[in-house]
Amino acid sequence: MIEWDVKKLRILRTLRDRGTVTAAAEALLMTPSAVSQQLSNLSRQLGVPLLEAQGRRVRLTDAAHLVLRHAEAVFAQLERADAELTGYLHGEAGEVRIAAFATAVPALVVPAVQALRDEDRPGPDVRVREAEAAQAYELLVAGEVDLALSLAAHAPTARDPRFAVLPLLADPLDVALPAGHPLADAPGLRLADLSAEPWIFGGSGPWSEITTAACEAAGFVPEQAHSASGWTAILAMVEAGMGIALIPRMASAERQSRDGVVLRVLEADLPRRHVVAAVRQGAAQGPAVARVLAALREAAQPFSHP
Repeated sequence: MIEWDVKKLRILRTLRDRGTVTAAAEALLMTPSAVSQQLSNLSRQLGVPLLEAQGRRVRLTDAAHLVLRHAEAVFAQLERADAELTGYLHGEAGEVRIAAFATAVPALVVPAVQALRDEDRPGPDVRVREAEAAQAYELLVAGEVDLALSLAAHAPTARDPRFAVLPLLADPLDVALPAGHPLADAPGLRLADLSAEPWIFGGSGPWSEITTAACEAAGFVPEQAHSASGWTAILAMVEAGMGIALIPRMASAERQSRDGVVLRVLEADLPRRHVVAAVRQGAAQGPAVARVLAALREAAQPFSHP
């Protein structure tokens, strides 16, 4: 029977994910020669070629992909075992490390941590790291965090065997108008009513995609008058009458600080952005992670209602 080496299988998976031996070595804090040696040893142990030359680089063989399909099930089972063992040792009071995008930290993570601290029983020790989606999932794969919060549009697909992606919140998008705008008090306001307005959103990235997708669903392409990615800058420009913007309800602290901005709920259109939590496959059963997920779901509830 073949002897499977989990450590070497993780190196193979990292090479698949990172694309080059050098990048895999950097992620694993190894030298490229050590990575190559470990994979050569694994190839001999399994009796199949795992890598083949492709110019100056290497690529995984079909046999390597077959091995990794089975290895993912092993990794998930080990995550479940780790979660159960941690629960046995620490109960619900273990450490949970979270990577979350900027808006989610004050809106979801901080209230969840406060709620856990207010409970009568000991809670998990939560460590927070602000990170955009790409970095958050790299940290999750590397085992540097236990839970990642991101927008669904930037989360791994359901077919990715490395992660379990859990819906957390459908965050409504409200439109921000200057206080004196002619449509600030208009009944039944719809996005289509604002098609001729100058819009403010990021030049690229998730917020640009979310704004343009919502407007296109309403039948028009928004004219971008100004580009900004931070809510403080966007709302300052709206207040000054420079344009209008879609604002996620989770950005409540920034929204409430602007007296010269009117926020309208677009009930007829109901534009939303979907927020998800992701863990490594098999890790959601851990008692501490489960408690943090429950606290995050509770913190998300107020943003789902007008």
